[in-house]
Amino acid sequence: MTTPFPFEPLVVFGFLSAMMIAGILLRATVPVFQKILFPASLIGGLMGLGLINLDVISIDAETVKAFAYHFFNISFISVGLTPPETGEKKQSPKAYPEEAGGPSKDGTIVRGSLWMALVQAVTFPAQALIGAFFVFMFALGGTTLFNTFGFLLPLGFNEGPGQALSFGKVWEGAGFVDASTIGLAFATIGFFFSFFVGVPLANVRLKKEKYRVEAPPLFLSTGILQKGEPPQSAGGLTIHNSSLDTLAFHFAQVGFVYVMTYLFLFFLSGLLPPGMASMIWGFFFIFGLVFAMLLRLLVDISPYSHLLNPPLQRRITGFSVDYLIVSTGCAIELFVLKAYIAPILLISLTGGAATTLIVFILGRNLSDYALERSLAIYGVVTGTVSSGLMLLRIVDPELKTPVAREIGFMNIFAVPVVGGLTCLVNAPLWWGWSLFTTCLVFLLVLAIAFIVLLKKTF
Repeated sequence: MTTPFPFEPLVVFGFLSAMMIAGILLRATVPVFQKILFPASLIGGLMGLGLINLDVISIDAETVKAFAYHFFNISFISVGLTPPETGEKKQSPKAYPEEAGGPSKDGTIVRGSLWMALVQAVTFPAQALIGAFFVFMFALGGTTLFNTFGFLLPLGFNEGPGQALSFGKVWEGAGFVDASTIGLAFATIGFFFSFFVGVPLANVRLKKEKYRVEAPPLFLSTGILQKGEPPQSAGGLTIHNSSLDTLAFHFAQVGFVYVMTYLFLFFLSGLLPPGMASMIWGFFFIFGLVFAMLLRLLVDISPYSHLLNPPLQRRITGFSVDYLIVSTGCAIELFVLKAYIAPILLISLTGGAATTLIVFILGRNLSDYALERSLAIYGVVTGTVSSGLMLLRIVDPELKTPVAREIGFMNIFAVPVVGGLTCLVNAPLWWGWSLFTTCLVFLLVLAIAFIVLLKKTF
């Protein structure tokens, strides 16, 4: 049967939405999901993975990957468009019990943000080196893997499913077969570490260190508002409905930045050699973030800066991240992974165990908020920022400590380093570096970041 209009994109969107709703219902009713704070979007993604791979539902995996790629880009653009809140009341860290990390000192947020950025600068190269080590080991055993195979570990764990998918898709054009699916598999395993390892560790440490922390509110555990409770505000109206819906206005900014970024990259790719031109599309999110920040700066100095609503813009960011995560699970093709199951499991399990040890050992040297910061950055380097915030809420349900804000400020310090490391994973393809040479640079970055962490007091 033919239809008068193309429906496939919206049918896929509808399927992802159905999985999301199913995830919400399961999170609200299944105690084990509530106990480990498993996000509804990931539950829905795993359900979709099963339905698609069992041929219960016929959905094109490439279309789902396209959705994940675009939602990833949208999330970064939305972050760039989000202005800081004006008149925000700052929580004093001293409001938090001293037993939960000690009193605050001057510069707490800066120190905490810098520490978490340095932890990223340690875990990213450590994960890359572990991945490369197994590529060498499999080569000695007679199994040849693509030279950047192991670098999908830090992309999936440290940077999240969006970057693992973006770079994986680009690497497929360079000859790395099924790289996008493999990258999504690493990212999904990273989420498992974040919740199945992070949550139990948090609970064990809470009991061991006798933190005075109240039980998480029911809203946090079930993920849905209880009947009779007042709903929280998602943002305010800055455009009158007689002219345009406020949400449409904020989405319009995202769309405008998206097309500007697309046109810029289309122009830039025409100036670059063919190999690098295709690679540049994997960095769409970075260029989108830059263009979004430029647009926000222009609006800030215009007479219309008051029309921007930070809470509403954050809802758009959360919307895109949730659809990115559900798309990640649905896009994994299990029949593809069968050929790579041994290296994927060895690399991800070793990398996850090493990341766990690194984060919590380094966290012991913190002068204050040690557990809060360790859990927050652990969620980030095994999943996404959302994972870090979810783990933080276990020990700081009301986000009274400055750690939640430190995660945001962390990007000021982390972007230059992690951005450079993200470029470095492309060195074998861009500049023809050997895997060994690339690993030496990763080792140098790891050593410098590790020395700074040990020498400086945080």
